[in-house]
Amino acid sequence: MKIIKLDNSISKDELFKKIGSTSMGNRILKEKANLNLIYIKDIKAPAANILKQDALSVGADLAVSKDTITCKDEISDAVLIANDKQLKKLSQKEALQPFGLKEFSKMLIDFTDKKNNSNVEVMGVVNANEDSFYSGSRFQGERALVHVKTLIDEGATIIDLGGVSSRPGSKAVSQKEEFERLQPIIDALYEEKLYKKAKFSLDSYSPLCCEYALKRGFSIINDITALENDEVAKVVASFDASVVLMHKKGTPKDMQLNPTYENVILEIDEFFKERIEKAKKFGINKIILDVGIGFGKTLEHNLVLLKHHAHFLHFGYPLLIGASRKSMIDMITPAKVEDRLGGTLAIHLDAVKKGASIVRVHDVKEHIQALSVQKAIDEVII
Repeated sequence: MKIIKLDNSISKDELFKKIGSTSMGNRILKEKANLNLIYIKDIKAPAANILKQDALSVGADLAVSKDTITCKDEISDAVLIANDKQLKKLSQKEALQPFGLKEFSKMLIDFTDKKNNSNVEVMGVVNANEDSFYSGSRFQGERALVHVKTLIDEGATIIDLGGVSSRPGSKAVSQKEEFERLQPIIDALYEEKLYKKAKFSLDSYSPLCCEYALKRGFSIINDITALENDEVAKVVASFDASVVLMHKKGTPKDMQLNPTYENVILEIDEFFKERIEKAKKFGINKIILDVGIGFGKTLEHNLVLLKHHAHFLHFGYPLLIGASRKSMIDMITPAKVEDRLGGTLAIHLDAVKKGASIVRVHDVKEHIQALSVQKAIDEVII
């Protein structure tokens, strides 16, 4: 007998098929094979003691402070360690318990049904302005049309067109000026019927620009304000379009001036809950979530969000990651914008492993290659 230690990211379905277990057995085994670490903030001591015992009863465990059992600390944090099957059992048990555990049980079940992101889409960036932080993404007129065709040929399935820079320190422009930048490009794309070759997204929060684009083959609105403007919500709903809800703190002009959070993951989680509810209220159901790397975040905030990106899968919507050539790379290892492709690929490949299904990039060809190699590695069983 010999043994091989397997990487835990391996496809459990394929692994169990390989050894010949039944389809019913596969489902049961897969739930046991996926280990979850769930950080619980501000749990009451009585609830922690109940949860600890219930966790042990289903084969899971709860890490708690040493003073939890005596209730010396009325409120503390804890870490739940359980596989998917144990989480489901635990959720049923806690639904009958007091001290806030009923509400906890409802949240718990959301974390057991993660979405499959086997079909990752590459979104190519085209900026119709002269203020974007990366000059290699700036295109006007005929050059913009040619570049869009190049991105599609390289493998982009989504093209994200923007007429206003949102880099840190940038200033907003009028709807009229934004429209004048975008109109000729949108018209050219529509005339050539390129919307039949790829999906088109407009990076805008202008109702005027959004409506014009959606009338001419666009199907996604990438709104960095996450539907702050009700008029944008009405326009998106009227075309049954998709919307990217991105989190940012402050405005592009001031968002990087000492951004602070008590807990960046929980604050963004609450923000998404609120904006998803608003989207649904307006009749929008095609939703994509973007944590907004670099939009009102320090390096540490960005790293925490990337490390625990899979947390946001519990909403059940596709996750978009957009860290292409951003300054956080320079903060880790000094590099000019032109030299940040390596760091970008590292971030995006890691985000895809943690559930991102759309990567917003300046370098399509390189991402297609990297993702193809990563997919080939991931699909290997043994």
